[in-house]
Amino acid sequence: MIHLDTHVVVWLYAGELRCFSPAARRRLAGEELRISPMVALEMQYLHEVGRISENSGVVLADLARKLGLVQAEGDFSSVAEGAVGLGWTRDPFDRLIVAHAALNGATLLTKDRSIRRNYRHAVWD
Repeated sequence: MIHLDTHVVVWLYAGELRCFSPAARRRLAGEELRISPMVALEMQYLHEVGRISENSGVVLADLARKLGLVQAEGDFSSVAEGAVGLGWTRDPFDRLIVAHAALNGATLLTKDRSIRRNYRHAVWD
């Protein structure tokens, strides 16, 4: 099982496979794909401000059908509690996405260098 950061989901939906390293492509092909509900919320925000063309429901339904992408398990209170201690970022989306992956003991696929520096189970290459 691997959790996906928001930009990973957006690139998958857009078919932007060139954005992924060879190692990231292997992980995507060989793991069960999960997202935090915060990824859906962040994508909806990006849609509302015009950064992505489709709403999060359309994107996630498509990737669920094509790739088996599902929402990760986890109690929101526990995720939020874990996010409180992540003072290395001011981004609430990143805090909750990382905290959810950590709660599940999961690897997080992200190109974000700050997340990779601060969450030992974050990978890209």
